[in-house]
Amino acid sequence: MRKLALGGLAAIILAVLVASYISTDIDPFKLYSKRQNAFEYLFGRQLSEADNQAAMEQAKRLPAIIAFEESYQAVKAEYAATGKTLDPVAMQREARKRADARMKAMTPAERDRIVHSEFDRIADEKSGGYFPPETAWPHLLEYSKALIETVAIAIWGTLIAFIAAIPMAMFAASNTLELMVQGDGLHQRIIRWFGQFAARRVLDFCRGFNEFVMALIFVAVIGLGPYAGVLALAIHTFGILGKVFSEAIEQIEPGQVEAVTASGAGPAQIMAFSVIPQVMPLVVSYTLLRFESNVRSATILGFVGAGGIGFLMFDKINGYLYREVCTMMIMVIVSVTVIDYFCGILRRRFV
Repeated sequence: MRKLALGGLAAIILAVLVASYISTDIDPFKLYSKRQNAFEYLFGRQLSEADNQAAMEQAKRLPAIIAFEESYQAVKAEYAATGKTLDPVAMQREARKRADARMKAMTPAERDRIVHSEFDRIADEKSGGYFPPETAWPHLLEYSKALIETVAIAIWGTLIAFIAAIPMAMFAASNTLELMVQGDGLHQRIIRWFGQFAARRVLDFCRGFNEFVMALIFVAVIGLGPYAGVLALAIHTFGILGKVFSEAIEQIEPGQVEAVTASGAGPAQIMAFSVIPQVMPLVVSYTLLRFESNVRSATILGFVGAGGIGFLMFDKINGYLYREVCTMMIMVIVSVTVIDYFCGILRRRFV
C-alpha cells in the first residue's frame, strides 16, 4: 500500500513537471540557435553600407543646426536686451541669415570635425551593444552618487523592517505569546489564538505583494523619490523577516526559558535573557541576507521612479544607451560583492 502511494505521488510529480515543461516552452537548443542575436545584443552589430550612409547624412546636417541654434539664441538675447517685442517669425528670419553667414565662415576643417564627431556618435548608437562599458569620469561620478542612494534605500528599508519584525515575531510565535498571555483559561487561549492569527496574517499580507508593486503604489501616493523605495522595501522585508524570526523563536530550547522563568523573571526579562540570545545568530544572518537582497531590489525599484541607480538605468535603457547601462550593472555587481564580503565578516562574529 505504501509503495502504491509513493508510486502515485511520483506519477503526480512527473505529470506536473511534464505539464509545466510544455507550458513554459522550454527548449534547450533555442538559446544556441539565437546565439548570433545574443552576440549582437551584447557587443553590437556590424553596420551596413546603408546604415553608414544614413548616419553620415544625418551628421552632415548638424553644423547647420548648430549655426542656426546659436544664431537664434543670439538674436533672442539682442531682442531682450533692446526691449523689442519678441517676434518669432522675424527672429527666425534673422537667425537664418546669420546662420548662413556662419556656415560660410566655417572652415572645412571645423565642419569635418563636427560631422565626424556626430557620425561616430550616431554609428555607435546604431550599432548598440553593452560592451565596452562607458568609462567617462563625469558619468562614473553620476552613477556613483545614484548607487550610494540605492544602498541608502536598502539600509533604511532593512533597518525599519528589522526593528518592526522583532516584536511582531514575538506575537507570531506561540511559545513567546504564552509567556506574554499566561494562563489556561478560555479567555487566555482565545487571546493567544487571535493574537497569533492576526500577527501571522499581517506578515502574510506584507510579504504577499512584491516590493516592485508596492513601489508603484507609494510612488503614486507620495511621488517620485527614494522614500517610496524605502517604504516598499521596509514593508516587504518586514513580512519576510517577521515570519523567519517567529519560526526561529518557536524552535528555541525550552529548557533555558524554564530556567530563567524559575528564577522569577518577568516576560520582558525572559525575552531579553533567554529568547533573544538563542535566536540572535539566525536573526543577524537573515537580516544581513535580506540587506544584500534589498540592494539588488532597490536597483529595480528605480525603474518605477523610486530613486537610486535604477532610475538612471531605466532612463538610459529607454535612450538605447546600453554601454552606460552596462557600466551601472557592473557597479551594482561590484557593490553587492563588497557588501556580501563585509556582511560575511559580521555574520561570522554572531553565528
